[in-house]
Amino acid sequence: MPNGPIIIKKISGHGGHHGGAWKVAYADFVTAMMALFIVLWLLNSSKQVQEAVGGYFKDPTGSSKLVGSSMRGAGQNLDLRKEDMKKIKEALEKQVKALPDFDKLKKHIEMTITAEGLRIELTEAENGTFFELGSAVPSASGQELLVALAQELGKLPNSISIEGHTDSKPYSGGLSGYSNWELSVDRANAARKIMQSSGLQEKQVSQVRGFADQRPRAQNSPDDPANRRISLIVQYLDKGNAGDKSEEKDETGNGAEGKPAEAVTTKK
Repeated sequence: MPNGPIIIKKISGHGGHHGGAWKVAYADFVTAMMALFIVLWLLNSSKQVQEAVGGYFKDPTGSSKLVGSSMRGAGQNLDLRKEDMKKIKEALEKQVKALPDFDKLKKHIEMTITAEGLRIELTEAENGTFFELGSAVPSASGQELLVALAQELGKLPNSISIEGHTDSKPYSGGLSGYSNWELSVDRANAARKIMQSSGLQEKQVSQVRGFADQRPRAQNSPDDPANRRISLIVQYLDKGNAGDKSEEKDETGNGAEGKPAEAVTTKK
């Protein structure tokens, strides 16, 4: 019986379907290489950059800005800035506690770390504490305190803003055309003169502002003597994000109730 024909079937093209396993492996390789390059970059970066990158991964949705940019994410950066302010605050407290009249003054000195920086409030008593009543002339205690603060603040690179505030009682000092607006700015300017002659650098003073009674410390008691005060703001070195700028514009352009701040002196 003759053998049947032998049929050879050739399959053209590539072999069977390979799947996408190779793509996954390649993606893993690329990811690993990227992670390696990031680690190598971080190892050669400054400590500040390393802290900022670490802060991003700890708080990806944080509101603080990254070092050298206005991007959000470095939540740890704000903590670092506040930590610096804590050290400044401790140094100032140590300087102030050395004053002979500290026990009498301590209730009228308050230091608080805020979004602006370190705010130092020097509040008045009923019969005056740091300034003569109804006058822009500092008392002996006021001069001593301002000198002590200037000696410590003059060592810093931070800018200083000086504010004057009054209570809502109309000025009754007897000067014609003189009001709480003039008094608030004159007190702030008097504080500036004393501090700059006692160690504060001339370029450190960024603003001298007077708000009269527009920003009371005791909101529900506008006549409270504590509303009469001098505020010193030690500003953050890296301040400059949009939020701070808008806030600063409001402070130099308008009072708390939308009234123009008539008496404001700003260094050019």
